[in-house]
Amino acid sequence: MSAVEVPELRGPAAASAHRVRAVARRHWLVLRRSPHRIFDVLVWPVVDTLLYGSIGLFAAKATGAAGGGTEPGSGTELGTGTAFAVFLLSGTVLWHLVHQTQISLATGFLEETWSRNVIGLLTTPLRGWEYLAGVGLFALVRTALSTLAVATLAFSAYAFDVTSLGLGLIPVAALLLLCGWAVALAVVGLVLRYGSGAEALVWGGLSVVMPLSGVFYPVSTLPGALQPVAQALPTTHVFAAGRALAGGGPTPWRELAVATLGTVTLLLLALFFLGRMVASFRRRGLVTRYS
Repeated sequence: MSAVEVPELRGPAAASAHRVRAVARRHWLVLRRSPHRIFDVLVWPVVDTLLYGSIGLFAAKATGAAGGGTEPGSGTELGTGTAFAVFLLSGTVLWHLVHQTQISLATGFLEETWSRNVIGLLTTPLRGWEYLAGVGLFALVRTALSTLAVATLAFSAYAFDVTSLGLGLIPVAALLLLCGWAVALAVVGLVLRYGSGAEALVWGGLSVVMPLSGVFYPVSTLPGALQPVAQALPTTHVFAAGRALAGGGPTPWRELAVATLGTVTLLLLALFFLGRMVASFRRRGLVTRYS
């Protein structure tokens, strides 16, 4: 028996599944063997939770001391400050779903450029969709770890239970994951086309989307000129649905339907854009940047 055992593959589907698992395992080993990479997975999410949770708690106490009333239009009996704290914490947990998904998928590709492994990938039988599936699988694991850390701290430090949002949390979380993947695919396409100069978009791209999506507040509070732009983003409707659930209201099916349509459109556009950028990458011989 040889020193390295090769698993028996019984067909194309099994071979594809094996390659997908191999890609996911490769990125998991990179994360596990590089402790500094844990910073993005656990430290930043915990810092955000402490920041927004403490701001919300301060607002709840200050409003309570001032005799604040019920949050208008919230459909709950929460005081104004308490509702504000709930919206901050729920927004923080939901934001890290989309943020960590986007960061994990995009930096998964950047890892190949940093390690000069792009040419190696192109010389293997690995298909493009298999690579994306493998990195996406790894991104799910990383996102789960980050979101679990945020939810645990929110519950233990601020008594906020994200599961109190009910079953409506499932479609909200699914749509945020898809939005994160769509943004990541677009960023990867830009990096392929324009090189390392576009890497800043991996960390800064969603920073533009965050205030326009109304993560912690309704977009009606934005300047009038920006409100149509915000309404065109699928993330805006996802977070609006999340706020409605956090406020104790029924599942906002209309917001979820609009968000689903927008998310599917965004994902298809991102895949089309990535395909064009990959074709340009091959045609122009841009792989020499990473050799």
